[in-house]
Amino acid sequence: MRWAIDDIPLFAAVVDHGGMSAAADALGMPKSTLSTAVARLEKGLGLRLFDRNLRQLRLTEEGTTFYRHAQMILEQVREADATVAGLRAEPAGRLVVALPPAFCQEIVAPRLGRFHAAYPKIKLDMVINAHGVDLLRDQADLAVVVGPLADSEMVVRTLIAGPLIWVASPQYLARANLGDSLDDLVGHLQICEQRYALPAVPVHVNGQPARLDLSAGLSHVGNPLVVRAAVMNGAGIAPLPRHYCLDQIADGSLVQVYGHVTFDVAASTISLVYQGRRLMSPRLRAFIDFLVDICRNRNS
Repeated sequence: MRWAIDDIPLFAAVVDHGGMSAAADALGMPKSTLSTAVARLEKGLGLRLFDRNLRQLRLTEEGTTFYRHAQMILEQVREADATVAGLRAEPAGRLVVALPPAFCQEIVAPRLGRFHAAYPKIKLDMVINAHGVDLLRDQADLAVVVGPLADSEMVVRTLIAGPLIWVASPQYLARANLGDSLDDLVGHLQICEQRYALPAVPVHVNGQPARLDLSAGLSHVGNPLVVRAAVMNGAGIAPLPRHYCLDQIADGSLVQVYGHVTFDVAASTISLVYQGRRLMSPRLRAFIDFLVDICRNRNS
């Protein structure tokens, strides 16, 4: 290593306090000590961390990136110190989690009270995002994602592995002539979730591979709960993740149909993704355990 790790908290203090003088006053040390530490870092990294003029100090783009990583390093040091000292028996602090809209509304939100009752000192910030999340870019501690994942250095853990199924309302089925073929099924499709709106969706019909066009001739929407509401009110047949239909199938407001036309299970798999740190914060562990617990019965 060409730079000293002891210089990192000094660099972070300069950023946090908005300049050398303010940081020196806050830390009770000479301004020259901070200036020397920053210079050592810049020399060791081979990067300019600050743009300087007579009146202000401003982070460069490289400095902003390094500061983000410096914060992670300092947090890990603080967590390690607290763990060793036994100061974190109760998880506390800010936790940023990125969640898909339907998952948050249907599964997380109704049970949030339980989480806050168990961990009142955790400040939970939820970012609702229907698209992919870059944990570093979005400064999230954890993300929940839908569907198959590309190879990643992140830790990936499956929460719900339920498949997509075909559903319709009893009222629609009472007046519809379903038929049995894939062409018959297509004639009943009116709406589907945007992520499945592809021209050649792979399916199996009675165990035999086939392709289904869900890109044209029907409405597309970014939220499966909207699809569910439409189908429950007579909008034909639609594919939905089984975990969003369990209660409705149980109470008879939805009926599973076309059981011989199946999807790849990975199409609707819900996974959590987080950085593979050797030292996981207690608050992150608490939220992961919470998600695993509330998703457990959705795999049945």
